[in-house]
Amino acid sequence: MPRIVEVVVVSCLIAWSLAAADRAVAARATSAGAAVTGATTAGEGIAAEAATMADAAPATAGADSRQSEIEGFKRAIRKLYDLKEKAWAAGDAESIVTKFYSPDAISVGEGDPNTMVGRDQFRAAYRQYVKDVPSIRIESVRTYVNGNAGWDWANFYSYPKPDKKSLYPPSPIRILFTWAKENGRWVCKGDIFVNGKFPKLP
Repeated sequence: MPRIVEVVVVSCLIAWSLAAADRAVAARATSAGAAVTGATTAGEGIAAEAATMADAAPATAGADSRQSEIEGFKRAIRKLYDLKEKAWAAGDAESIVTKFYSPDAISVGEGDPNTMVGRDQFRAAYRQYVKDVPSIRIESVRTYVNGNAGWDWANFYSYPKPDKKSLYPPSPIRILFTWAKENGRWVCKGDIFVNGKFPKLP
C-alpha cells in the first residue's frame, strides 16, 4: 500500500512539472509573438511614412518646376516689352513688327472695326502709331504659361500727341498678349484690348 501511494505522488509531481513547463513555453511564445507583432507594426508605420514622403516629393518638385517655368517666361516677355517700348520711343516700327510680333500675328480692339492680320497690315499700322504716339508703357498684371504657349494680361499706357488724342482710346487700356515659343524664341502671336485699367490682381 505505501508503495502505491508513493507511485501516485510521484506521478502527480511529474504531471505538475510537465504542466508548468508547458505554461512557461506558451508564455515565451506569446511574448515572442507580441514582439514580432510590434516590430511588424513599427515597420508598417515606417513604410507608410516613407510612402507619404515619396508621394509628397514629386508634388513639391512639380510645384518648383512650375514656378520656375512661369518666372522664366515672365523674364523673357519683359525683355520683349522693353524692346517694344524702346523701339516705339525711337520711332522704329520695323523692330516692333519683326522682333516683337510673329509673321501671322492678329490684333483687334474695342471700338476698332478692323482686324489686323500679318506683317503688312501691322507694318502700316505701326508706322502711323509711332508718329502719333511718342511713347508707351506696358505693365504686366497676370501671366500664364504652359510649355510653348502663354499669355499675359497687362495695362497698356500710351501718350499720344495732343492733336492725336482723339484718334486713340483713353490710356491705359486692358490688353491681352498671346505668346508662342517658336524655334526657341518667344514671339507675340497677337493681342486684343478693351478700354479701362486692370486693378492690382492677387
